[in-house]
Amino acid sequence: MNEKNAGGVRQRSVEIVVPVYNEAHVLADSIGRLHAYLEASFPFPFRITVADNASTDATWQQANDLTHRLPHVHAVHLDAKGRGRALKHVWSQSTADVVAYVDVDLSTGLEGFLPLVAPVLSGHSDLAIGSRLHRQAAVVRGPKREFISRSYNLLLKLGLAARFSDAQCGFKAVRTEVFRALAPHIEDNAWFFDTELLVLAERNRLRIHEVPVDWVDDPDSRVDLVRTAVDDLKGVGRMLKRWATGRARVAAVPRRVSVPQVPATRQTAEVLPVRAGADASPSSRPENLEYAS
Repeated sequence: MNEKNAGGVRQRSVEIVVPVYNEAHVLADSIGRLHAYLEASFPFPFRITVADNASTDATWQQANDLTHRLPHVHAVHLDAKGRGRALKHVWSQSTADVVAYVDVDLSTGLEGFLPLVAPVLSGHSDLAIGSRLHRQAAVVRGPKREFISRSYNLLLKLGLAARFSDAQCGFKAVRTEVFRALAPHIEDNAWFFDTELLVLAERNRLRIHEVPVDWVDDPDSRVDLVRTAVDDLKGVGRMLKRWATGRARVAAVPRRVSVPQVPATRQTAEVLPVRAGADASPSSRPENLEYAS
C-alpha cells in the first residue's frame, strides 16, 4: 500500500478495523456505508478490515461476502472474543502508516474520520481519539449511559491522572510503529484495552489529539455495562500496581519526527501541514488500493 501521487511523493496509508461479534444483522449495511464514504471523500489509501471475534451467527460468512463485493474490504477471524484482542491482532500486523478503528454501529459521525487521522498522518500527534465529552461534541444518548461515561472518565482522572476526556469512544487512530512498541505492555483484551493504551501512551509522553464527535447512542447495543464497569475497575487497580513497580516506561517508543511530505488536496489543505518545499500540487484519489498479501 505504498502508493505515490503524481509528484512522486509516497502517500500515507490507513487501515481501519471494525471489531465485530454476532453483528450479522448490521454488518453489510455498516461496512457498505463506511466503504462508500471513504471511497467518496477520503484522500489517502485505505483498507477496511472486519475482525470477527468468534461470532456464532452468520457474521463471518457475511464478512467474507463483503471482501468479494468491495475492493478495499478484508476480513480476519479470531477464535476468542474481545475487542482489544481483535485490535491488537490486526494492528500489530498492519502495513499501514496509521491504524484506526470504528465501532460497527457507526454511532460516531463519519465526517469526523479525516479530522481524527489527519494529525496522526501528518506526524503532529501519536494517537487521536474521538471525544463525546468535548465541549464541542454533539451527543444523543440516555441519562444512564451519560452518567456512567462521565463517572468512568472522572475515575480515570482521579485514579490514574488521565488527561484525555473520553477513554471508551469507539473512534481512535494511532501511528502503527507506536502501537507496535506499546502492544506488548497492554494486558487487557476486552473493553479496558482502550484505557490501557491511552494511559500507557500518556505515561510515555506521547501526544494524544482529541476530536469532538457527533455521536448517537445505538439502542441495540449489547454491552453489559455492569460487567464492563467491574472489569474496568479491576484494570485501573492493575495499572496502579504497574506504576508502583516502575513498569510503566516503554524504552523503545518511536518519537515523532518532522512532518512528512503528504499530498495536498482540497480536503487536507486545512488539516494537514505540508513541509516547506514539499510538492503541493493537487493529486487525485488513488483507485483500487490494496495491501500486499
